[in-house]
Amino acid sequence: MDWLALADFNLVARHGGVGRAARAAGRPKATLSRRVAELEASLGLRLFERGGRTLRLTQEGRTLHERTSALLTELDETAAGIASGGSTPRGLLRVSAPLLFSQIAMGRLAAEFALKHPEVRLEVTTEDRPVDMVEEGYDLVIRVNPHPDETLVGRAFMRDRLVVVASPDLVRPADGLAVPAVVRGTGSGTEAWRVASATGRSTLMVDPVLGLSSMIMVRDAVRTGVGVARLPVSLVSHDLAAGRLAHWGDVDGPEIHLWTLYPSRRLLSARVSAFLDHLKAAFPTGEPHELAAFIGA
Repeated sequence: MDWLALADFNLVARHGGVGRAARAAGRPKATLSRRVAELEASLGLRLFERGGRTLRLTQEGRTLHERTSALLTELDETAAGIASGGSTPRGLLRVSAPLLFSQIAMGRLAAEFALKHPEVRLEVTTEDRPVDMVEEGYDLVIRVNPHPDETLVGRAFMRDRLVVVASPDLVRPADGLAVPAVVRGTGSGTEAWRVASATGRSTLMVDPVLGLSSMIMVRDAVRTGVGVARLPVSLVSHDLAAGRLAHWGDVDGPEIHLWTLYPSRRLLSARVSAFLDHLKAAFPTGEPHELAAFIGA
C-alpha cells in the first residue's frame, strides 16, 4: 500500500473534502485528488461518493479511515518524538468514561491534564455501554469491573464499595418489614438486599418507590428522607461525616474496581502514558477516600 496516498486519503476524509483539505495543508487540490484516485485504483475500492460539490465516505472508506487514521497519527508522533529527542505528549487523546465517574471527577481531571499537557487535545465521551476501541477510535477507556478481554490490557486504578444509606430520620424497619427505597433504573416489587455490618450479615427488605437514571440523582433523592439507597461510599462520604446520611451497612458483594484499558496490540503512546500517570498522581493508592476527597475539594 502507498502510505503517502493513504495519508492524503485520511487528510481529505478528516476535512470532509478535497478543497478544505488542500487549504488546510497548503497542498494542490489536483495532487490530493490524484493521490486518492490512485489509492482507490490500487485497492479496487471506491472510498468516496462524489456528487456535485459533496464528497462523502463510502462504507469501505469509513472503515479504512477509522482503522488507519490513529495508526498514521501514532507514526507521525513517533517520528516527531525521535526527531526532537524527546517524548512530549501531543496530538488527540480520545477517552471513553462511565457516567458517574465522568459526572463527579472527569471535568476537573481533564482540565488539570490539559493545563499540564497543552500539546494534547483531550476528548472525553461519557457512556456506560461497551465500546469497540479500534472501530470507534478510542485511545483509552475507563470501565467498572470490565469483563476479561484478550484484546485489551490495563490496570485497576480505583477501588470503591457500595453502602446502604438513608436519612437519619428514617427508622430501620423490624425484620420482615420492607422500607421504601430509591434505586437506579427501574424496580418493581419488594427486593431483598444483603447487608454486612459490624453485627453480621442480614437481609434488608426494600420496596422501590423511586427509579432514577443516575447515582447523583439517587443520592440527592435519598437525602430528602424518601427512602434508603445503595451508593458508592466515595459519593456519600461527606454526607456520612456531616450527619446528613446514616450508614446502614455495606452491600454484601464484591468491591467496585475502576479500570483503565487500551488495545494490547497498540504501542502505548506518550499521551496515553501521560494520562495514566495523571490518574496515578490523582489517586495514588486508589482507596475510596481519595476519590471522596477529590470530588469534595
